Amino acid sequence: MVHFRLHAGVLFFTVVVLFPLLCSGIRSIPSREGNSGAVEVLNGFRFAEAPEYRNGRDCPVLTSNGRLVSSCDPSLVHIAMTLDSEYLRGSIAAVHSVLKHASCPESIFFHFIAAEFDPASPRVLSQLVRSTFPSLNFKVYIFREDTVINLISSSIRQALENPLNYARNYLGDMLDLCVDRVIYLDSDVVVVDDIHKLWTTTLSGARVIGAPEYCHTNLTKYFTDVFWSDPVMSGTFTSARRKPCYFNTGVMVMDLVRWREGNYRGRIEKWMEVQRKTRIYELGSLPPFLLVFAGDVEAMDHRWNQHGLGGDNVRGTCRSLHPGPVSLLHWSGKGKPWVRLDAKRPCKVDHLWEPYDLFIRNNKGHSYSRNDHHQSSGFFTGSSYL
Repeated sequence: MVHFRLHAGVLFFTVVVLFPLLCSGIRSIPSREGNSGAVEVLNGFRFAEAPEYRNGRDCPVLTSNGRLVSSCDPSLVHIAMTLDSEYLRGSIAAVHSVLKHASCPESIFFHFIAAEFDPASPRVLSQLVRSTFPSLNFKVYIFREDTVINLISSSIRQALENPLNYARNYLGDMLDLCVDRVIYLDSDVVVVDDIHKLWTTTLSGARVIGAPEYCHTNLTKYFTDVFWSDPVMSGTFTSARRKPCYFNTGVMVMDLVRWREGNYRGRIEKWMEVQRKTRIYELGSLPPFLLVFAGDVEAMDHRWNQHGLGGDNVRGTCRSLHPGPVSLLHWSGKGKPWVRLDAKRPCKVDHLWEPYDLFIRNNKGHSYSRNDHHQSSGFFTGSSYL
């Protein structure tokens, strides 16, 4: 424990003193592997090395400097995800699923956003990713939580107040400027189709994001009576110009050029400032996105976000698949498949997540769960799952 605190202190000094920008990128470094071919990050928390997935003959030829592929290569597919010790098992499974079903897996570049004060440290998380996926093209960016901490208001669930939930708001600032488009994915998804199909989504007109829309959802429940009683605020949705539909922010195609040019980070922050003064919603990072984008989203096929599969562990409820084809499964909600599988109380859909799980139990046969470390850590980590 003393050694870990010293290491965290050195990391903090490096980030705050030497890299005083909004955020910094760090390259993954070689990791120390045990005899089992897995790396241990926390006590008993290990992952097996994933199979090697290679490009087919019809895939683009990548330009590289040694074994590192530049994120500026125009042939790459870019995916952004948060990376934290609490939902790490889900993130690893998500990456594995993307690679397994991709037609050109070596042409995918992952951008991982890690909190500077994560209990496992961004450096250790980077080591784990490298040991699990030795040939993966990726970069880890350190998200400075003070960027957003003063804009976050209380929510109906404490987990939704985690600063890392808001990292997607800052992708335009954090990612290399040469990255002009990115797919954002939550950590509790698995992709069962070729991600390149999602990547080629056309964002028509001046639209900034694309996502599956759900126009039969009642938006009233996402905002308070104070919001709806104010003609200026409620006019955001009731004006003739916009016909808002609900969309889930856990799966989005984002045009970062238009995002930067339109200062959409600032637009979202303005609504968060309103929320701090006048409570207009009860949830976390979702409502500001609805306020800015609902009614102006490129509607994608629902197959790309079969969301809500997490159900509610407290009530013991499970969700079944929606009718129709499936390309992406999303365990949004309170329940996570790895928690229910370890507890031997899985929902039926949880077995669809299990083949992508690379987690290895420790020598005592114990599975690392989200509560093993964080109940006493004093830290709060995770990703958004609404």
